[in-house]
Amino acid sequence: MNAFTVRLRFHGDLPFFLGSNAGDTVIERPLAEKTSIKDVIESCGVPHPEVDLILVDEQTVGFDHTLARDAKVEVFPVENRDTDRTEKRLQAIDISRFVADGHLGALTRNLRLLGFDVVYRQNADDRQLLEVMARENRALLTRDRRLLMHAIVEHGYCPRSQNADEQTIEVVRRFNLLGLIAPFTRCVRCNAPLEEAAKADIIDKLEPLTKIYYNQFRRCPGCKQIYWPGSHFPKLQKRIEEIRSRVQGKA
Repeated sequence: MNAFTVRLRFHGDLPFFLGSNAGDTVIERPLAEKTSIKDVIESCGVPHPEVDLILVDEQTVGFDHTLARDAKVEVFPVENRDTDRTEKRLQAIDISRFVADGHLGALTRNLRLLGFDVVYRQNADDRQLLEVMARENRALLTRDRRLLMHAIVEHGYCPRSQNADEQTIEVVRRFNLLGLIAPFTRCVRCNAPLEEAAKADIIDKLEPLTKIYYNQFRRCPGCKQIYWPGSHFPKLQKRIEEIRSRVQGKA
């Protein structure tokens, strides 16, 4: 078949994957054979879990669409759901269970602090991450774009920022988690849901001043870590409220 050219315009923050911060970015791809739109997009460096809407010559298509002639392609991220094209949305947004790669420990702690279920093993390899993701139907959080491009990945996100608090805001926005925030309900160390603990049952494990000044406790049934609203509590509450405000665009 004759060679043809596909002209792709990437919208929103997708140019992040192209090494560009200058708004919408256009890339031209010369092709010599029929190719799926998914493969063409990923050849530009954009992982498929980051793509929510594709228009080929102004028609919405899915990842299995095949390109065989000259075409103009518009590629949108999840954030652009204000467009009136809704029939071919490619990503789920209401996901609240995750698996994070070994470089996202601080993000993992933040999300667990907010009450979200995040599997994290610092030394897990790619195969282990993908197995947990698929077996437990979790979204994959990673800054490794090649890992996100694995065909097995249905839901995932690459944090743009390297700052943990900024990453947290990104994830809460991307997966529509604001209304599901439940602070101090999950162990930040091992991810298990916390249980109420009677002071009498744990008093032998408390420091002398803690025994005197605090009466409300929670305990992790997994690692047995004990939590209480100590002197650090107001600072954590302030961080959580700042995250809420940023997600809502109030700060």
